[in-house]
Amino acid sequence: MNATGNGPDRAPRHHGAEGAGREETDRDPLLRLLPPPPERDLSAERHFHHKDRLMHLIDNDRAREPRPSRSRPFLRRPALWTPLAATALAGVLAVTLTTTGDDRPTPPGGGAAVLLQQVAEVAARTEATAVRDDQYVYVKSLSAGAELEEDGTYRAAGEPAEREVWWSQDPAPAKTVGLIHENGSYFPVNELVPPGSEGVPAGLDRPTYTWLSTLPTDPDRLLERLYDLTDPDDGQEKAQAVFDTIGDLLSETYMPPRNAAALYRAAAKIPGVTRETDAEDAAGRHGYGIRRTDTRAATATEWVFAPDTLIYLGERTYLTRDTTSGKAGQTLEENAVLTRGVVDAYRARPDSPTDPA
Repeated sequence: MNATGNGPDRAPRHHGAEGAGREETDRDPLLRLLPPPPERDLSAERHFHHKDRLMHLIDNDRAREPRPSRSRPFLRRPALWTPLAATALAGVLAVTLTTTGDDRPTPPGGGAAVLLQQVAEVAARTEATAVRDDQYVYVKSLSAGAELEEDGTYRAAGEPAEREVWWSQDPAPAKTVGLIHENGSYFPVNELVPPGSEGVPAGLDRPTYTWLSTLPTDPDRLLERLYDLTDPDDGQEKAQAVFDTIGDLLSETYMPPRNAAALYRAAAKIPGVTRETDAEDAAGRHGYGIRRTDTRAATATEWVFAPDTLIYLGERTYLTRDTTSGKAGQTLEENAVLTRGVVDAYRARPDSPTDPA
């Protein structure tokens, strides 16, 4: 992804050993002050997730000016905003990619596997410059997310808002991992870490260019690796959690072309992945869709690809059936990537940004 909303925090998920060590006990006294969640279709873990986000956003609203708060760089769906959400979140980072040669891909027939194979071939032909560890990945995007009300229902997402984000590529453990610009303000992206910890190192929770380049490029080995690293939410299908993880990595990072191609090929091997003839991103751009539905969580995530170039445009997550939290078809989050680039400092912007569409 991931991806999506109007607040500085990203939805937390722990990914095996690389996501371990996050301190949760410091928030327990604050969480006990909140009323118990109403009965609804979300799992207990997702209830806790929303409480966690609420406490951090309450802290931000009490400040006289924007202050650092914990933020997961990459979305884990559904990432829904509380009523007190402060306005700041990030998009994705990456150097502008251009395909080699003059030939544009032929609109594919067949199902999801055929489309993803052709998308992978396009990704493999891109030209990209390696990102140094002292640089930053920059992304400008449009995003919107539904708000979670105190009664457990979702308030409809508003109009997508523009945001910029810079992600540090330093692989060393870090507490400040990025910077967000939205609605005229800048917000550091900080990680909440245990006392005495040096921070979060590069890994699935902080996928830098260098770390991504170490992933297997064989689709079967890569998929096995992602299944090992990914922990689903309570009640979420494992396959959906892995599909969402791939979506996060594709939409919110910059990586070598061979690794991007491998991720698309790995996604084609996940059970339940389907192709949609028409999908729309947060910017209103239409294209081919790749979707997977989680029947347990009553949600679907859909990736959107430009019909002429097969370049990734954005994604959308929505409810697939009526629940006590919302109606079927209600958008939970959506995003559209506008510009990607690599820069040498926070607040710097690419000299010649290019719209990937």
